[in-house]
Parts: sequence; C-alpha cells; structure tokens
Amino acid sequence: MPYSTLEFSIEAGIARLVLNRPDKLNSFNLQMHQEIKEALQKVKASEAARCLLLTANGRGFCAGQDLSDRAVAPGGEAVDLGASLEKYYNPLIRTITSLPMPVVCAVNGVAAGAGANIALACDIVLAARSASFVEVFCKIGLVPDSGGTWILPRLVGHARAMALAMLGEKISAEQAEQWGMIWRCVDDEQLHNEANSLTQHLSNQPTIGLSYIKRAIRTAGNNSLDQQLDLERDLQRLAGRTQDYREGVDAFLNKRQPVFQGK
Repeated sequence: MPYSTLEFSIEAGIARLVLNRPDKLNSFNLQMHQEIKEALQKVKASEAARCLLLTANGRGFCAGQDLSDRAVAPGGEAVDLGASLEKYYNPLIRTITSLPMPVVCAVNGVAAGAGANIALACDIVLAARSASFVEVFCKIGLVPDSGGTWILPRLVGHARAMALAMLGEKISAEQAEQWGMIWRCVDDEQLHNEANSLTQHLSNQPTIGLSYIKRAIRTAGNNSLDQQLDLERDLQRLAGRTQDYREGVDAFLNKRQPVFQGK
C-alpha cells in the first residue's frame, strides 16, 4: 500500500525507509508513527530484506515530534507525554536495536530531539557534512527520550552527554564523527552514494552472523566480562551452524569469493 509520510521498498536485499514530510522537517505525527510501524513489521517478516537503510527527503533528517500534532488532554489537563513514548517512540527504538540485520542511517540534514536519538540508535550512521545533531528537549523543559539518556553517555561519555542534554547545543556532523557519535561524515553530494554502497555491501554479507555481532555489542555494556564470554560462546555456537559459515570457509579454502545467502 502507498504511504503518505514515507517512502518504503525492499529490493535486492535492501529495505529502504525514507521519511517524507519535508515541509515539516520530517517531524513525527501520529500517521508517520503508524506507517513506520507497519513498514518495520514488513521488514521483520521479509525473507528478502538483509539490511535496512533509514534516511529522509528534504533539507532535514528529522526534527523530532511535530508539536502541533500533540493531542489536547480533556479539560485542559497536561498531555501525558509518557504515553506517547510508551506507545510509539519506545517500540520504535526497540525494533531498530533488535532487528536481526544491520540498520544504516544516512542523516541528510538536522536531526533534532527524537530525530537525533532515533538516528543514533541505528547500527551504522553516516551524515552529510551539512548535517547536525541537537538535543532540543531542555529548551522546552523535557528530558531526552527515544533512548537518548542511554545512548549518549555510551557514545560520547558522561561529561559530553550531560552538556549536550542540558545545553541543547547543535553538534556538526564533523564534530559528531570526531566524538564517536557516528561512523562517518561525508560530503553532502556523496551521502546517497556512500549509503547505497554501504547497504549493498551489507546486504551481501552473512546476515545471521551480523545479527549476532549486533546483539553481542549492544549487550556488552550491561554484561560482566564473564557474562560476555558466555554470550560469545553461545552466539559462536549458533553462527557455526549456519549455511553462511560453511560457505565462508569453503570459499576461503578454495580461494574464491563467498556467496552468502543470509542463512
């Protein structure tokens, strides 16, 4: 079915989800939440998708929540913003971080608020040189959400995370790369090509093995060394039973390029 707030396709092993409310800097409204949820369900159910690319149309990646779309509580009472997180943003972050395939984000412009944290929740993040990241929550009396208070300290450390969250200063793509917030900053005109090249590469790799790498690294911060060693053992056992592992070994022994099937 056609979507009105995004473009979505699965082709040649790559699922592409493009935010498409450029007149609103791709800020989230209820319809976008619903359409993204449906698209991601299709990705999870697809046997063809082996990598997900998240990007956006227009001059901005995502400005976070569309504040004009907030429902008004009955009797003029305060809106329950926690309910919005519980129903929409938190499931989105959980899906991105647990999807059994690499998730690449190509940030084409400003990523603000939840838009920044959704981008940073992806596995590999590219950003155009003109792009920027900003935790705007403090400017309207709110707390960084969509995993921001969990992701930021792990990416940039306590001191920088605290200042980013409390000051709401804009961070350039170049600074984000230097601080380890993202994988790579590229020239604007190269962002599309870089993202396509990266996702094409990942879509031809051993998908199950990559999903185990993703799981292990995302779990590591909450594990002791002993727990992580046990997890590596368990995941390696599973990886060693895949068709792709057998293909990789056979290709190495016979000095040929492997053809992985994601199985």
